[in-house]
Amino acid sequence: MTESDDILAIPLWINGHAYLTMAPAFFDVCDARSGEVRRRTPLCGANEALAAVESARQAQPAWAARSVEERAGLLAALADSLAGYGEHFAGLIAEETGVDPTLAASEVKMALSVLKAVTTAAATTADSGVVAVVSDDRAPLLGSLGHAVPALLAGATVILKPSPKAPSAAFALAELTARCGFPAGVVNLLHGDLAAIEGLCAAAGVSVLYFAGDPALGARVAAIAARHGKPFRD
Repeated sequence: MTESDDILAIPLWINGHAYLTMAPAFFDVCDARSGEVRRRTPLCGANEALAAVESARQAQPAWAARSVEERAGLLAALADSLAGYGEHFAGLIAEETGVDPTLAASEVKMALSVLKAVTTAAATTADSGVVAVVSDDRAPLLGSLGHAVPALLAGATVILKPSPKAPSAAFALAELTARCGFPAGVVNLLHGDLAAIEGLCAAAGVSVLYFAGDPALGARVAAIAARHGKPFRD
């Protein structure tokens, strides 16, 4: 057994639980300050993307059938839970991105503001169906939530695809949704790089693809979406 065999892979989150997969490759997630490998991100492809999409697709009708007030209440519960684990989330962000702990804590606070700013009126302006959100490592928590929250409020189910460099905040967030009572399949997490994005764009069940992060990477993601005829927004 090699030293790398002892390093745990970050699971996906599909249908309300951690989802392990034998990915063809893994990305080493390092402590940005020490360079030490902390965990590994599975670099998934079409099969895992389809599993996440199917989970979201099956959960969407029942989620949309709930009242806006019910969905807003669950998002408020998620805000309360995130606030309780704010220091933990900030630590994950600082470790994987290398930002100053103060800036990491600020990102958590901004993410809380997004969750707490939910209004039922906003539900009429967001996308519904199955929404995929791709984000880079600039804002591992805020980038995903900025697009996911309005979609969830509107009755969409979501698939988060964080950067393989900084996957832990998104996984911890998915865990919190389950603890807060979100139905299985409403929030899903897919890991990977461009192959995972290809899988999401090729899936007929995905209504729209969002991107949050560096414009240069966003242009590459937009090109993948265009090739598959998938609506893209940033």
